[in-house]
Amino acid sequence: MEEAVTQQFARLQAEVNSLHAQLTARPTLTKDMSLVGLVPKWSGTEKASPLAEFFDAIEGTARIGNWSDADKLQVAVLKLTDAAKAYYSSSQELHASDVTWSQFKAAFRARFKDVRSDQFHFLQLQSARQRRDETPQEFADRCRSLAKKTVVMVDDQALQRFHYEQAERMLLASFTAGLIGQAGKQVRYARPSTLSEALQIAIAVEQAELQEKRNETFYAEAEKSDGATLDKNQARGTAKASERVDSTRTESAKAQGRPKHSGRRNAQTSNNYKCYECGGTGHYARECPNRRRKQADSRNPVVRKVEKQTSESPPRNRASNRGRNGKKSGNE
Repeated sequence: MEEAVTQQFARLQAEVNSLHAQLTARPTLTKDMSLVGLVPKWSGTEKASPLAEFFDAIEGTARIGNWSDADKLQVAVLKLTDAAKAYYSSSQELHASDVTWSQFKAAFRARFKDVRSDQFHFLQLQSARQRRDETPQEFADRCRSLAKKTVVMVDDQALQRFHYEQAERMLLASFTAGLIGQAGKQVRYARPSTLSEALQIAIAVEQAELQEKRNETFYAEAEKSDGATLDKNQARGTAKASERVDSTRTESAKAQGRPKHSGRRNAQTSNNYKCYECGGTGHYARECPNRRRKQADSRNPVVRKVEKQTSESPPRNRASNRGRNGKKSGNE
């Protein structure tokens, strides 16, 4: 019996020694300082992020990179700019070799404490409005940051939970009232009970509007391209028709033995023709009526003589009539 217990104890001791050897054989965790770039800079101005977010970023990165408190302090000093860097440079107690990370955080919290009242933060949250270049998600994040500043910190857990719930209700009301456009109308019509539900509705409406704009742009471009194609076809048809008309006119002009001219051009240029027979304009000598009359007279001299006598006879008749009239007046 004792031998069995002794053997079992020896076996357990061997297993413990083996586990200890395995644990000691594991490589130790190395420090990764290449993660310093993940920590944002902090200026301490009004436009800077809250100091708590700056410290949270350093501590979260330190857990991943296996940093010590001294490493955190050094990284924090490297990331300070503007007013924060000026305060650190003027604080000699923070340059001591034995200063700890906790002392560094306490000193900065006391220096950069928000001196604005709770009423100011409440007013900022209630008057928050979505900007034109801001998406619903970005506006929700901004409202969360404002609502976080309105929470009163107390030691009682039940009372603290009540303050958080009140901040959530104010956050939902401010987000719903601050949304603009069709997304804001749809969210207010739906009356969501949580911020996530309101944000989901706003994002859905925003995506629907973007899709509608894309469709309108697509159809407008399609109609424009169709109109351009139709105009090109009409222009081609008109050009072909004019070419056919011109070719027809050219062929008819060639068939008549004269160059192609329009009627308007002939009417304008006919007045420039001069007749060398009578000196008139508007016709050639071969078309002159005087020339034709002379040619007819040369062919028929008898007709010309009769016409000449006829043209001279009226004066004689007038003279005879005068004589007759004179005789009648004398007799009377």
